[in-house]
Amino acid sequence: MSPRCDCCCEHIQKLNQQVSVMRKEIKNLRQMLDSAVRAHRKQMTSVQAAVSKMGLSEDKRDQTPSSPSSSSPQAALEQGNIQTVPIGYISSCFSVKNGTPRQPTICGPSRAELRIQQSVFNNPDHALVGLEQYSHVWIIFLFHKNGHLSYKAKVKPPRLNGQRVGVYSTRSPHRPNALGLTLAKLDKIEGDTIHLSDIDMIAGTPVLDIKPYIPEYDSPDTRMSMDSEPHGSNTDQPNSASALLNEETNVIIKDERTEEGVESVLSEDKFETDHSSSGNAPFSLPNDLRSVLEEVKTFVTQDNIYQVSCESGYQVSDPPKTGPERPCYGEEAYTTIAGWIREAPVASLDVRFTPHAERQLAEFLPTHLSGPSESDRPRFKFLRSPEEAAAAIRGVLSADPRSVYRRTRCGDRLFFFTLDTADITCWFGQGFAEVLQVRPVERHIASV
Repeated sequence: MSPRCDCCCEHIQKLNQQVSVMRKEIKNLRQMLDSAVRAHRKQMTSVQAAVSKMGLSEDKRDQTPSSPSSSSPQAALEQGNIQTVPIGYISSCFSVKNGTPRQPTICGPSRAELRIQQSVFNNPDHALVGLEQYSHVWIIFLFHKNGHLSYKAKVKPPRLNGQRVGVYSTRSPHRPNALGLTLAKLDKIEGDTIHLSDIDMIAGTPVLDIKPYIPEYDSPDTRMSMDSEPHGSNTDQPNSASALLNEETNVIIKDERTEEGVESVLSEDKFETDHSSSGNAPFSLPNDLRSVLEEVKTFVTQDNIYQVSCESGYQVSDPPKTGPERPCYGEEAYTTIAGWIREAPVASLDVRFTPHAERQLAEFLPTHLSGPSESDRPRFKFLRSPEEAAAAIRGVLSADPRSVYRRTRCGDRLFFFTLDTADITCWFGQGFAEVLQVRPVERHIASV
């Protein structure tokens, strides 16, 4: 190695001097920054102390025993200002927004768990007593992954393919109050934990409230069907009689609510109840059962005679009522929705799996299965089988989870999303989506 020349040594010496000066400047800047932070903390402490003193003096001066202060929770509630407290957080098979269904019915096998926090109730399981009697529940939650708090009066729903519509005619998460509402299926309750399915919430979603779903109150169509039935009619007896006939004589009464249906049953020769010819008949109907059917026939006949519309002016005496009278909604009970909900510009996609992806998916084990020889195989946390996982993947992809931008302007057709413990890679073609790879999340992250 040749010795350094004088020119190089001089140049290196200048560079060392510059580095030394830069280090001193950096040290001075750090000292100035530390002093500024300390001064800022002192100022903030003094400001907070002054504000707290002012608040205490205002409360002592303005608050009276007879009237609550303006800053009391009751006054805030009357003004519509509340401080929400999550009752629990969702543990879901969807860990990120990408690939999470936009509606709960899109992916039926999707599952989640909600554990009621003990900070809300000392005995969280007591708050769930009786909820197991319902099949579905309303979940009120927060869109905590919006990414930004801005919102607009008009939005672009994915199903409208870029067209704008009012935010309140959609279920967009970007709204003045980022509240979400989901109708979830209640699978079971274990202690303080609720097991749900048919969900569209990601893991970590704060839940604000749970309400049972009651079709008689929540579904206008159900109210309409109830109002079309006779008020206070007791339908248990005819139904049970029909069930008994079906079991013993294999006769199906298609509509026991019509006069023809009942008469056809009563007029059958094999139901002849004349004691003199009972030996020739293949089956004799008991007297008590025949009296029940006679009452059904009488009731149905009265129902056909006295059935009038709510708008008609006829005053006819109704049959005796045994239950509370319900208001008749008439045509107002019919429900209508926006046309683009049923006939969206975006068509449903056909979903297919490559043989490689099918083999990878078959390697996953459900949570309840375990074995020493299969401990190295990947395992689902929520999904019960690879077949259920395949159905969930089809549900997610058939609804095209891509945004309008990715669908119309992005040239990259690859799409990635996570379902339970599986990291899924797929691509979109013209009218279809194909799953290319299904890898365990842990192994994929470790390899990266």
